[in-house]
Amino acid sequence: MGSRITGFGAYLPPEVLTNSQLEALVDTNDEWIVQRTGIRERRVAQGEGTAALAEKAARKALADAGRRPEELDLIITATVTPDCFTPSVACMVQAGLGAVHAAAFDISAACSGFVYALDIADSFLRTGKFRTALIIGAETLSRIIDYSDRSTCILFGDGAGAAVVEASEKEGVLSTCLWADGAGGGVLRAQALPQNEDPFGERPPQELARRAVSMAGGEVLRFSLSIAPRVMDEALSRAGLTIADIDWVVPHQANKRIISGIIRRYHLPEEKVYVNIDRCGNTSSATIPVCLAEMRERGLLAPGQRLLLAGFGGGLTAASAIIQL
Repeated sequence: MGSRITGFGAYLPPEVLTNSQLEALVDTNDEWIVQRTGIRERRVAQGEGTAALAEKAARKALADAGRRPEELDLIITATVTPDCFTPSVACMVQAGLGAVHAAAFDISAACSGFVYALDIADSFLRTGKFRTALIIGAETLSRIIDYSDRSTCILFGDGAGAAVVEASEKEGVLSTCLWADGAGGGVLRAQALPQNEDPFGERPPQELARRAVSMAGGEVLRFSLSIAPRVMDEALSRAGLTIADIDWVVPHQANKRIISGIIRRYHLPEEKVYVNIDRCGNTSSATIPVCLAEMRERGLLAPGQRLLLAGFGGGLTAASAIIQL
């Protein structure tokens, strides 16, 4: 028994934040942003939380799979920007959908989160414990961005993507590889508690203050260029495949320079690597499922194709998976 992805869906907020608009907020310009990141615009949620974005993406994935919410056994949401610590985004989506038979929980693995969720769902389905799962990557990163910090505010956007994963006699998830290096996590972080609060002290903090994303850009770039090929190679090895056997590479949309590095590393034609960073920016756990849903909508996906997914980012974490449609 294995598992297959049977439906994709995505939702992007309608509000667009362009590079030109950022010029009014911080010392930057469109040419500098495009050259360094490949980003021209990103989406920003107005009046919608992470769960609202996630539910809209989930409904599209269910429709694509031809499944009803009450058929779901499991919902996993990958996010680093939940609306609250509890209930989880997954539980809020479960309630919104009316998925009355589904267990639900969140995971936090940042930009690798969707592939982590896929691995978890695949593991559950292989045991026979569940038959149908919904996995979601959803973020409202605009809520934790300091728009006076040009090193981060140019990068991140909001959005959600989802996929339905079903138990199947025919293998669809061919391999996965999960990786983490918590010792390096300080290079990309968003602080949950005030720095001077002791989370194990006798007095709890008066407020769980949200803290803006901070990042050592050069170190994150070097980490990504190093670790992405490592997890991709491992996933290929576990599946007994080479890069020549892959129809599409779908990388995390962190920075066009990282994507270009992957293209050079594997000598890939650019048309074999899906890119939407120019329109969406970095949406962390949402980037890969949003890409997949866009590919489905554009008619780029066909039965039998093999896709190599690669996520890497905060934690530090990285993850790769090979799926066959």
